[in-house]
Amino acid sequence: MQGLRTWSNDVVHLELTPPTAGGKLSIDEAETTETRIQRLIAEHPVIIFSKSSCCMCHVMKKLLATIGVHPTVIELDEDEIASLPPPSPSSSIESGGFSERCAPPAVFIGGTCVGGLESLVALHLSGNLVPKLVEVGALWI
Repeated sequence: MQGLRTWSNDVVHLELTPPTAGGKLSIDEAETTETRIQRLIAEHPVIIFSKSSCCMCHVMKKLLATIGVHPTVIELDEDEIASLPPPSPSSSIESGGFSERCAPPAVFIGGTCVGGLESLVALHLSGNLVPKLVEVGALWI
């Protein structure tokens, strides 16, 4: 992990791989990418894992922002994408039966993979998104 870089529109690029030399942040180099991703998921009530310049991530952020939630956005490199955990079985039930594999963009709410943009929109249209956000403390009504 070489550190954080701020991009436009409040996107933070976080490199999850250990630095090769002289990184700005010290980390436990023994921590695997999978462990780092799991820690980030646990530390943030709403987190989106994305690829650079992903238009679907932009739509996810806009949808959540209109509700009043500003998620943490982590941009992954190609080799880090395989470290994303699989979606939970309950996420397909909550999103109306539609389930995607957790590939960027993937949104996690309360530590659970909701899925991609289609699953997030389905969760919103079914009326389950706002209660879920309130439940995890990401939104106050």
